[in-house]
Amino acid sequence: MIRRRLALLRGTLALTGVVCSLGFYPLVRFWHAGFGWGTTYSDLLPMIIGLYFVLGVFLVIASRDPLRHRSLIWFTVWSSVVHAAIMAVQTIGKPAERGHWIGDIPVLLIVAVMLSALLPSERQAVRAGLVRDVQRAMRRVS
Repeated sequence: MIRRRLALLRGTLALTGVVCSLGFYPLVRFWHAGFGWGTTYSDLLPMIIGLYFVLGVFLVIASRDPLRHRSLIWFTVWSSVVHAAIMAVQTIGKPAERGHWIGDIPVLLIVAVMLSALLPSERQAVRAGLVRDVQRAMRRVS
């Protein structure tokens, strides 16, 4: 069971990484109401594209051995939740931005839920024999 979860996690990390790196810009261009912000050019867009590109590259790397990259996965989970929450608050009172409720807000939350549900705890990884002990797993990271 845990090995299946780990395989699903690897696939989810790889897919999320590819979409972050290569799919974010096309999403903004083709569905601006769901993934862009505002109606005019903003300096925010290149910055966000750059951040998500780099995050995507590291998520693809993490997909090879997710247990070694737990902190990156948890960063992705919590930053996605915070990003979705901020977007949700910012759309209140801005009818032109309501497309985010069917665009990036649910996507960010789905990614957060999937990654957190699929990532086995350190204890589960040890019990399943994926690592000998938590200290050994931590040494592998450094």
